Amino acid sequence: MASKKDKKVKALPLLEKAKNSINGLMFDLPDFGYLQDNLKHDLRGYQRNALLHLYWSQAQENTNDPYNQLMFNMATGSGKTDVMAAAILYLFHEHGFQNFIFVSNTTAVVNKTRDNFLNSASSKYLFSSPIIIDGEHVDIKDVESFPVEQESNTIYLKLTTIQTLSNELNDPEENGLTYENLANFKIVILADEAHHFNVNTKNTSKEAKIERSWESVLDKIRNSNKANIQLEFTATIDIDKPEVYEKYKNKIIFKYDLDQFMEEGYSKKVFRLQANTENNSKLLNAVLLNEYRKRIAIKLGIADFKPVMLVKSNRISTSKQVERDFLNMMEELSSEYLKNFIDENKKLNSSSVALRNTYNYWLTQDLTKAVAEFQQDFNLQTTINVNEGGQKGLLSDERDFKNLNSLEDINNPFRIIFAVAKLTEGWDVLNLYDIVRVSEAKESLTMNSTNAEAQLVGRGARYYPFIYQNKKSYTRRFDSDSFERQLLETLYYHTINNSKYIDNLNKSFDKMDLIVNKDSDYNIYSAKVKKSFVRTDFYQQGNLYYNQVKKVPDSDYKTIGDYGIKKSTLDIDYNLSTTESNLHDKFYSGVSESNIRYDLVADFSNFKDYRLIKRAMSRNKFYRFSVMKKYLPMIKSIREFMTSSNWLGNLRVQAKVPDEYDKDLTQIDKLHVLDKALQIIQRNIARNYQKERGTNKFVPIAVKDVVKDYNKAIPNYSNKVVSEIIKPKNMLKREWFPYDHAIADKLELSLINRVGSWIDELKQKHKNVYFIRNEETIAKWSLHEFEDRDIKHYEGYMPDFILVLDDGNVMYQVYMEPKGDQLLERDAWKQDLLESIKPENIEIIGETRDVRLYGVKFYTKFYTTDDGRNVYEELKQKNLIN
Repeated sequence: MASKKDKKVKALPLLEKAKNSINGLMFDLPDFGYLQDNLKHDLRGYQRNALLHLYWSQAQENTNDPYNQLMFNMATGSGKTDVMAAAILYLFHEHGFQNFIFVSNTTAVVNKTRDNFLNSASSKYLFSSPIIIDGEHVDIKDVESFPVEQESNTIYLKLTTIQTLSNELNDPEENGLTYENLANFKIVILADEAHHFNVNTKNTSKEAKIERSWESVLDKIRNSNKANIQLEFTATIDIDKPEVYEKYKNKIIFKYDLDQFMEEGYSKKVFRLQANTENNSKLLNAVLLNEYRKRIAIKLGIADFKPVMLVKSNRISTSKQVERDFLNMMEELSSEYLKNFIDENKKLNSSSVALRNTYNYWLTQDLTKAVAEFQQDFNLQTTINVNEGGQKGLLSDERDFKNLNSLEDINNPFRIIFAVAKLTEGWDVLNLYDIVRVSEAKESLTMNSTNAEAQLVGRGARYYPFIYQNKKSYTRRFDSDSFERQLLETLYYHTINNSKYIDNLNKSFDKMDLIVNKDSDYNIYSAKVKKSFVRTDFYQQGNLYYNQVKKVPDSDYKTIGDYGIKKSTLDIDYNLSTTESNLHDKFYSGVSESNIRYDLVADFSNFKDYRLIKRAMSRNKFYRFSVMKKYLPMIKSIREFMTSSNWLGNLRVQAKVPDEYDKDLTQIDKLHVLDKALQIIQRNIARNYQKERGTNKFVPIAVKDVVKDYNKAIPNYSNKVVSEIIKPKNMLKREWFPYDHAIADKLELSLINRVGSWIDELKQKHKNVYFIRNEETIAKWSLHEFEDRDIKHYEGYMPDFILVLDDGNVMYQVYMEPKGDQLLERDAWKQDLLESIKPENIEIIGETRDVRLYGVKFYTKFYTTDDGRNVYEELKQKNLIN
């Protein structure tokens, strides 16, 4: 995909003006607390920014432009309707608007939005129930026309298609809606999928003429009263067209592109699987992948996880035939057929990471049981064909609309959808995980076709916020985890393999900034437990150990140190050459230590800095008192948090700035640095308010539950430095290492080799020696800090390795961790925790034999003859090595 930096970006003056004003120190942030209190979902950062831009536009006075027609250009799936809901409450509360017209070009979008705004019993309802602003109940009423006598604390909402609205106004019936009537009211127009109302004015097609007439309808309504506002929302405005650009360059008030949305983790990842296999083979592959995903969710304790499939074709007749063939295949499926299918396709699809892992999984399972599951999940009762709507659209049928818009619900039975009409507008399903593009004769390969396909994939990429370990997340959490877990956050697009089609499809993906990955861009490295290790008594009967935790009362969170935060100076890397955030900022590695200066940004003990500090805190929702109180139960006020020596009163924030930048930091620069500092403090507070801390009582976990076969997906191409690149190393001849391969980076491998060089000496003293690799995707245990310290860390931590030494009478286990120099300061508490583990400090519960646990300093060097922090000498001091 072409990167954004390769594209010519057109200037959007209004957007830049709004950004610069909002980032300026003279801009006072509004209190949007009442919005969050009355919305079902927490607003995301970019959604709050969209509202800030709206607020800024409406706060402007003495300007030639009233900013009464504004466009929000936001990615598919980014929650434009949430922004609309917030805008309704904001404009009602701050500017006295009671009359709103929501308009779209399809009945499907109108029906979906009716549930969003009016049906409090719907799972899609976006407001709190009841809505209370300034202590008063606020009602939202569905109306066909606005009442002359209007009740206080009431919002009147007319939802309609543009076609219906145009007919009402241009051919009014007696006592019907007229432009003259609407002129009596102060109205907000909410135009969704607004690209349909703004066609190229040079286009002379019949469709364009109709859409221009729609545009004129909205213009007449907006201009009928000088107080009226029109807010437009779309993901797909084409500002590359000169006419569209000229019209909207000073109307786009907020922009949030799809690639940024995906890079920031708010979507599923998307992978493309392309093949020219016959339809049933492609569908059976999708079923295997889909059901594998469901099994993973069950294994991880994720309740009610129902991955849905969509089968897309270009003709209704083809779609219906494919559905019949699929149902026949599933009804006649046998374990023998499935086994042969997997064996044959495993050879054909060896380059596909997803399918290879899927086949390997099912070959280890009871296929008779698997077939029964497949037939239970994919049959006539769990299949829906939504083609009866024809050209009217996928959701034109009310019954289909209800079925498709409730697919996440527990009682909704549908697992597979067959459709022809494009799935681009009006569908808010989140648990779509496989889209299967079936081939057919005379396949349409045009850009128009692939643009629709790309929009379909973009909508399917919406993130599904399932609950895992009692937590719901609205962003991806498994990007660096195992392939299995990543599968729960990945959409697969199974498509045809035609060079022209794929070329056009990639162009369509690029056009809408949709990030689609190649399925073969990852190497899958496997580590299997050696059979020789499985036969050992240590594997069969032995244990490893971790410490129990206990509840922490709120009264123990008395100071900032109780959250693991030092009360001195916080140094923030600040590269002045990249002050404007872009998609690749996360790869920035900081300022070179040999070429920096330290500039004081804020001293929390200096009242002269309070304005800047308060400004920065007001930009972060976490620092609202109602939110802070959940994590800092002992604070009495925000001012106490800022000024008390128990909290941030002694904190100094400094910027690490390149020497070549010979200017003083501006107030904006300082604000950005302080933003980063407060984000670091927020993360530490949230992470350490666990209400549990470690004890010195250690309990066993069976070795066989920790040491298991595992796979690790590693990208072929990495932005990491050489020392961080992970590769497998053959360990078959090293009997002391339980796995046939060590999947490790250079530092980890150095520690493994270093321990290997000590094996002969260790065996002079101990009968059995093992070096256990703890793979975090398998082992579900961690160590917790148990010594009472001024600076506390409550989160769990699992060291990478355990050295096991058994002399026949006593078993010694030593926790070890390699650590890069750049992480030593940040993770110093983990080393303190390791060194606090010694036999005299701890008690082992439930163990009959003599077991002694130790922790040692971090292993840090791999390029010198010593081992950095002299781990070898530490083992000698503990009398564990001769």
